Amino acid sequence: MNPRLLTFMVAFAAFLGPFTQTVYAPILPELGAALATTPLLINLSISIFTFVLAFMQIVYGPLVDRRGRRGTLLAGLAVYIVASLGCFLAQNIETLLVFRALQAVGIAAGAVVAVTVIGDRFEGAERGRAMGSFQMMVALGPVVGPVVGGFIGEHVDFHYVFLLLAVVGGVALMANAIWLEETRPAGVTPKAFHPAEYMDVLRNHQGLALMLLSFVQYYAFYNYLVFMPRVLDSVYGLSASEKGLVFLPLSIAVVIGSFTGGRLLGRWRPRPMLLVTALLNALSLLLFLAVAQWSLTALVVAVTAFGLFLGLSLPVQTSLLMDLYSNNRATAVGSYNFFRFMGMATGPVLGSWLYQDGNLGMLYGFAAGVFLLAVGNAQRHLRQG
Repeated sequence: MNPRLLTFMVAFAAFLGPFTQTVYAPILPELGAALATTPLLINLSISIFTFVLAFMQIVYGPLVDRRGRRGTLLAGLAVYIVASLGCFLAQNIETLLVFRALQAVGIAAGAVVAVTVIGDRFEGAERGRAMGSFQMMVALGPVVGPVVGGFIGEHVDFHYVFLLLAVVGGVALMANAIWLEETRPAGVTPKAFHPAEYMDVLRNHQGLALMLLSFVQYYAFYNYLVFMPRVLDSVYGLSASEKGLVFLPLSIAVVIGSFTGGRLLGRWRPRPMLLVTALLNALSLLLFLAVAQWSLTALVVAVTAFGLFLGLSLPVQTSLLMDLYSNNRATAVGSYNFFRFMGMATGPVLGSWLYQDGNLGMLYGFAAGVFLLAVGNAQRHLRQG
């Protein structure tokens, strides 16, 4: 199979994770009314998906190393399709929550398998380009999800959002069943999994530094997604559609950065590239803090810079992981994704506590501070490689 098509095929399965996470965010009020439930329980349907998605990364990691890439992905996609149909048929919030958790159980395989397959099939600059394409696809998930969900919710019953997910899951399952070949290295005899293997992954100081950096980056990213609308409302009085337009440059910048970062890996050594882009990513947070209440134009510039440098650093991280963990790649990817998704989940929770009095300095100052610490930690360990 054409290597580029292979990359996009497995990346599409990973894309479905963040796409499913956010696809019905614009119609949460309508969903709550239709199921006669509270905003808390409706929001829980997104939170439970995120937490299960994070936890399943550390389950799939060793499973993919032992059982193979292809079979694990196909089984995960099958569970995802069944769960999406369950959400489509749900008539109460309890049923929806159960099937949302099962959706996450199934689609969590996508991120682990995609990175591992790319690591298996590509080397050097080609791996960097493939990782850039992968990260671009994943970054498109939270961008495209709300747009598609809002369009469907406006024209037909909200349940059809979940029917769409079942259909696209079926397309992904069929494509991978036909074209994806097993890429696990031949001649490797899998051993029984032991939890201590995750400790072995975390004992690699360079790998742990990458994982901590990814946690902080996504913690900060979700601070933007959750709390920036409040800033735009209280300081600039923007309408809902205007606030959505402010997020557009951030989303586009992440996508462009992810694509470009993979291409730059062929021309720039990965460790210096990661440290420079991560440092600029942290500094863009301080820029946002300085200008957020002063100028809307400057705010957009700062947010766009954050998205660009975030995107540029992502392919470097996953490419480095493949080099650091050549014998247990999927387990390492599972750990990396677990840190990343926990950053997504922690951002809104801890951020709500820091932003209780509308204190931007506390919210984004804390994020910038821990970001700089994570960059310093990465610099200390990655220079040893």
